[in-house]
Amino acid sequence: MTIAGAFALALAAGCGGPSRPIPTTGPPGAPSAAPLAVEGREAIAIADALESLIAQGRDRPEDRQRAFDAVRELTPSTAADALARAIVTGRLIQARGLAEAERVRDVERWALKSRAQDPGFRDEAAARVLGTLWVLAPGALLEHGDSERGLELLVGLAGRRPDVLANHLRLGEAYVALGDPEPATPHLCRCQRAQQHLRPDERALLAQLMTDAGTRCPPPDPASPGGPATTPPAAP
Repeated sequence: MTIAGAFALALAAGCGGPSRPIPTTGPPGAPSAAPLAVEGREAIAIADALESLIAQGRDRPEDRQRAFDAVRELTPSTAADALARAIVTGRLIQARGLAEAERVRDVERWALKSRAQDPGFRDEAAARVLGTLWVLAPGALLEHGDSERGLELLVGLAGRRPDVLANHLRLGEAYVALGDPEPATPHLCRCQRAQQHLRPDERALLAQLMTDAGTRCPPPDPASPGGPATTPPAAP
């Protein structure tokens, strides 16, 4: 995987959105006809709205810029505000690539602030952002973490909250990106067995990861601790 490819994956996977039903306002893949609504909304609501468009493949570059500009104008005071800054900044970088690479430290900084203010917010969403970013983003663009620390963070998340499907997707992705697909297998297979709980873009990511890793899943054992997850994915 190229540096640019790993970087894009880090932001795509790490900045996933809300674990709630995604409203369908048009056919999947069709860009939204109306601009992203940001007026009078809290930062996390803006981030969630952007994520809903991205999950359906209906976002436009101007939606990401609009969300970024709106959230940047708001004064962050809570873990939710800081997480929103991390999410929309990451999505802007993802769209523009390494031309916006200097903002990677902003994603890292805001995710750290969110985690410091409320580590458990949205099932430790900030930790998922950090773990994925530290594993997949180029080390030269980071200030506080690296791939070893990121993997440790994701392993801890999956161990503490095995019921949160997003933790297994992020950890499986990390192992694949680090060239060690064997330990990714139980996590990717768990996601495959419960993929109805994943967002459309997460299902696409899962399929790509399984192809890259050559993963073949055994038949599920409902009695096993590694059986299907029942809790819908948390954000991000």
